[in-house]
Amino acid sequence: MKIASTDIGMANAAEIAEAGIEAIRSGDTTIDLSAVLTCDSSAVAAVLAWQREAARAGAKLQLIGLPSSLLSLAAVYGVDSLLAVAS
Repeated sequence: MKIASTDIGMANAAEIAEAGIEAIRSGDTTIDLSAVLTCDSSAVAAVLAWQREAARAGAKLQLIGLPSSLLSLAAVYGVDSLLAVAS
């Protein structure tokens, strides 16, 4: 699944999180965030929701194209090691 939005924030994070959860439930476990230019802490919450859903499904989530701002926020909150960043 490719996230088309260039911004993930409080206004759209719940919708984006739900779309990712539905994608994971449908078997799509790769989420591409390369279009995202800006985000806030709600983006970290969305990614963690995807991680939980993948774990529930016994699937391996792969995140690609994470913006540096999301990675920085995850590090600040101490959850960066939980992100399934594809190399």
